[in-house]
Amino acid sequence: MKQRIAILALLLTVIGGYLWWQGRPADGSILYGNVDIRDVNLAFRVGGRVDQVLVDEGDSVKAGQLLARLDPAPLTHSRDSALANLAALTAANALIHKGYRSEETDRARAALAAADAAALEADQQWRRQSALAATGAISRGQLDTARSQRDQTQAQVRSAREQLAQLETGYRPEEIAQSDAQLEGAKAALASAELALADASLTAPSDGIIISRAIENGSMVQSGATAFNLSLTAPIWVRAYVEEPWLGHFPSGAKVTLTTDSRPEQPYHGVVGFVSPTAEFTPKSVETPDLRTHLVYRLRIVVQDPDPALRQGMPVTVRLAP
Repeated sequence: MKQRIAILALLLTVIGGYLWWQGRPADGSILYGNVDIRDVNLAFRVGGRVDQVLVDEGDSVKAGQLLARLDPAPLTHSRDSALANLAALTAANALIHKGYRSEETDRARAALAAADAAALEADQQWRRQSALAATGAISRGQLDTARSQRDQTQAQVRSAREQLAQLETGYRPEEIAQSDAQLEGAKAALASAELALADASLTAPSDGIIISRAIENGSMVQSGATAFNLSLTAPIWVRAYVEEPWLGHFPSGAKVTLTTDSRPEQPYHGVVGFVSPTAEFTPKSVETPDLRTHLVYRLRIVVQDPDPALRQGMPVTVRLAP
């Protein structure tokens, strides 16, 4: 009895192995994979109140198409303020680089001459008062007043001379550098304000289909919060896997045909665009009759004639083009 069971088990093993072998591709030219799922979450880079929502779920959009817009008023005010600040600093910077006006220098020279004359008069007056004080003709207080007047006029001379020197020399390099830096900061602030205003409009980065919409007119959104989920429809890629013995049959640039279970009579055409340099285990998601523990190499196939029936995530059978 045990012998019969052993013989029966052996026969079943042989039959199973034969059937498995018959089910394998004869030459390894048939691969299995899936249409790549490619989507992107779209968000505003600035926050604000939603002013317009122009698309809905299921809508097909083109690259660059306007999807939604925020209320631009606050951002416009910020831009205008930055523009006015830049204009003021530009004018101030031009004055610093041009230096002081000749009229200011002339007035400083005249002020120095007047201060010199006053100082000379005060010095002469002090000398006369000193001579009188030596004879006792004037009081000590009168002499002190003359000395104070002399010292004051001499200080005015020094101040006038320094003012003239500053006007003739112009602004210090540090002052010019500070003005230049303030001007560059104002330019950067204006560029940032203009970018924020542009970011109030959300556009599609590529052709695709709106999968979900998370905003409504009048709602407040934060910077970076997802507004739409966009399924990318171009290009269409298929991810497939090939075993190492057949890797040479699928080099980059190889032409293939692709079929789906829903439309097996309608083949698509594609080109191998990328071959992974490293091996990996076959993913569980791949519908293949081979053992999933085999080491394989991943291929990216670019579909040349896609249509709406070829949907993301769909299982695909890949064959070498005749």
